[in-house]
Amino acid sequence: MLGQTAATWLERLHHQLGLGLRSRGWSQANIADILGTTQSTVSRQYHRDAPIMGPSADEVMVDGWANELANALDQNGEDVRVLRQRFIVEVQLSGNHTLRYDKSLTGTDLTGDQADLALLRRLEWARGRLDPARLLNWIPAVGFNLAACAEEATTTDEVAAYPGKITVVDGALKHHSTPAMGASKSLASLLMDVRTHDAERTAVLNLRAPSNEQGPRMDIIDRALGALEWNVSEAPRGVLEGREGPIDVVLDRGGYGWEPGLYVFGHHPLDVVDRANRLMAVLHVTEATA
Repeated sequence: MLGQTAATWLERLHHQLGLGLRSRGWSQANIADILGTTQSTVSRQYHRDAPIMGPSADEVMVDGWANELANALDQNGEDVRVLRQRFIVEVQLSGNHTLRYDKSLTGTDLTGDQADLALLRRLEWARGRLDPARLLNWIPAVGFNLAACAEEATTTDEVAAYPGKITVVDGALKHHSTPAMGASKSLASLLMDVRTHDAERTAVLNLRAPSNEQGPRMDIIDRALGALEWNVSEAPRGVLEGREGPIDVVLDRGGYGWEPGLYVFGHHPLDVVDRANRLMAVLHVTEATA
């Protein structure tokens, strides 16, 4: 919580808990769900060593706790859900000072204004996960943006985004102002259309599609999406064509005066950013070898 291992212990706990649940037969999707992360993050944990904390006694304590949690969760089954988390924390400081806290996370819904503020904060956190160097090659001419809504949203006014657009300047992401509700009508409209077919999608961002003078490079796009095993729909000039089932990516083939684009969808802002980073990496390799 504080000090040199403030974040490392939780990262190690998630790492070891994920491995423990996997060894007990849990699916990657259910592990990601119970840890509150993405499947790609869980997948990366499988191939990495656990984060080193330093004090070996602390590592033993965290690993033992992860094993206890894995056993308890497995006994409850993969469909178990977290309803409340209570944290009783004591922090001993120098100077003979002690801090004690008893806090609970209850999952209680916020009021409308509070929920909007929480969504806006999640958008800001997600933006920080984007890789500017990688994004620079995939920013559309019309600009890049990131939008998201709550699960119960039904109108474009309930979709938050960055006013204007996000750009890369001197290797860093820049934007005119903080996220706001109703700031991107085009992304909001497409997100609402996608949600009529795949209601679990609550976040979207737009990227440039690989293209030449004839239009989108479908050979590159098909290979990249095939490698990721993602479902693709089409939206000529931003208007979604009907499709049933999950939608991972929407392709706009463009036209005269209209740049081809790819729209990536996710279950929440962090998820869509993680998915976009994966897609950009695969597109880069695929384009280089085409």
